[in-house]
Amino acid sequence: MAQPLMPHATASWMVDNTSLSFEQIAEFCGLHILEVQAIADDTAATKLTGRDPVRAHELTMDEIEKGQANPDYHLKMLKGPDQVRRTKGPRYTPVSKRQDKPDGIAWILRHHPEVSDGAIGKLIGTTRTTIAAIRDRTHWNIANIVPKDPVTLGLCSQRELDALVAKAAKAAGIEAPTDTRLEGDREALITQLRAEREAASRVDEAGEPISNAPVEHTAETLFRS
Repeated sequence: MAQPLMPHATASWMVDNTSLSFEQIAEFCGLHILEVQAIADDTAATKLTGRDPVRAHELTMDEIEKGQANPDYHLKMLKGPDQVRRTKGPRYTPVSKRQDKPDGIAWILRHHPEVSDGAIGKLIGTTRTTIAAIRDRTHWNIANIVPKDPVTLGLCSQRELDALVAKAAKAAGIEAPTDTRLEGDREALITQLRAEREAASRVDEAGEPISNAPVEHTAETLFRS
């Protein structure tokens, strides 16, 4: 699926100017839902200037209105931006982010040692020599390198990192880590739904609420049809 030219800036605009769900925005922009949540909570690494996808001719107001009316609606892009594909060479990283590369590399080496140097190089846009120097602690600036999540640094997206880790884990024959950051919310939702279902079950056929007092079950009540 085609994605907007500036996904994070586009997501920022959609959070501020529409009532679309985080899931719809994440899908349209090709981001992880947690990245959209961070943008909405102003906890992203940098404050983004919103980019209007309507003015950029990537989305129409009709599509936005359809999405706002139906949370399950999948937004359709008018025309994907022309992609400039590199066939060789390391991944391009903006000049302002290049000083953060060693921190991102150190984080991956510490938390995901199963990832190969070649995979790290493609993800971060660096060389095997630099990765080896950081691993062996012979890098010229090793004293100032602090492992930091490359997603937080803006060096890659959460989706790219997750895919890389899952592929490396599969190749190494180990179980890929499970994202449990939304586990608490999921458990809270399940508890709420269970409570609502139990409350509904305490309403008799006439629509009158039944007492919450515990019922003593007998053979007659258990096998009554």
